[in-house]
Amino acid sequence: MTTHTCEETATTGGMVAFLALAAALGTSTTYLLQPALADVAGALRTDLGAIGLALAWGPVGYLVGLVLLVPLVDRYRPDRLLAAAFAVLAATLLLTAVVGDVVVLGATVFVTGALSAVGAAISSLAARIAPAGRRATVLGVVTAGIAGGILAGRIAGGWLSEQVGWRGMLVLVALATGLVAAGCLLQLPARAGAGGPGLLAGLRALPGLFVRHRALRVAAVRGAAWFFAFCALWAGLAVALSAPPYSLSADRIGLYALAGLSGIAATRVAGAWTDRVGARPVILAGLVLAGLAAALSALALDSMPAVLVCLAAVDAGLFAAQVANQSTVLAIDPAAPARFNSAYMAVYFVGGSLGTACGAVVAERYGWPSVALLVTAAIGLAAVLSATRPSSAVPREAGR
Repeated sequence: MTTHTCEETATTGGMVAFLALAAALGTSTTYLLQPALADVAGALRTDLGAIGLALAWGPVGYLVGLVLLVPLVDRYRPDRLLAAAFAVLAATLLLTAVVGDVVVLGATVFVTGALSAVGAAISSLAARIAPAGRRATVLGVVTAGIAGGILAGRIAGGWLSEQVGWRGMLVLVALATGLVAAGCLLQLPARAGAGGPGLLAGLRALPGLFVRHRALRVAAVRGAAWFFAFCALWAGLAVALSAPPYSLSADRIGLYALAGLSGIAATRVAGAWTDRVGARPVILAGLVLAGLAAALSALALDSMPAVLVCLAAVDAGLFAAQVANQSTVLAIDPAAPARFNSAYMAVYFVGGSLGTACGAVVAERYGWPSVALLVTAAIGLAAVLSATRPSSAVPREAGR
């Protein structure tokens, strides 16, 4: 019996639930301070712009973590590697809680962002240890955890900051992160994967993965297109709602993020259906739903219920497409999927960063309908790529 088979039989509902919880907590740490930006600025006696610049190092760190941390899951024991990552993350959060200087804050936020890539590392591990016929289903559960972490990071970060202050909030999250580090030693497999190149060799090999694997190229481009759309939508929405005639406060704008709950539910459904019917039908169904909702949102901003329905449909469609698309990437080499996931997520993240910048600029200069048109066009591009190119195939293993 191979190592991979041993790991598959050891995969239980409890382990999958722990993976989803750990991925949620790790991912959330990048977003904790965003609602408390003004409080942090007051405590450090600086302006909002300086704090905003410090927090901007979080996404930069995340990109570094995707490239450096995620591939290590193929090479080292998951229990020790992820326990160490969560332990260092807990220590970094504690350090952030006592900083008194904005430069030090930027440094700790960068490290936190890099370590928050444990969510992507966990999704790679989940794909490797899951039974072949349930790979997308397990990935859907873990992706739901990541989506929940993005949502909960902003909501819980703001609520806890109101209750115990932003420093106290970081201490509480650090304690929870330490508990997850201990849980990794108890819950996760003690055997390394099929291995992989060393760190420097792995970095040099990443471009070659795109050259050799057409499936990775196609998945990365279409994934970047719809993550561009996703980030442009939410960035443009924040700008549009904060400007006249709406002039909503930051906390009221934040409530619109609750529409993201639909995305969490969609990931689990999408994972199960991907195992049943394959990736391409799920991707196309998700993109059609998201594209129609994005187009309709151009006329819906004056009605909060209507725009929330549109946002929920966009989130559900794009998260469903993401689970199915990522499953094709992780199936390229099921025994060592992390390096492929790292390459995919790096391109995916770049698409989202460009979307954030473009969405805000388009909303400010041309208004919300133009944002909706931009988002619809990006989703349409992803749909065309999905309809005209083979999606690499994730076999329909569930029915075997």
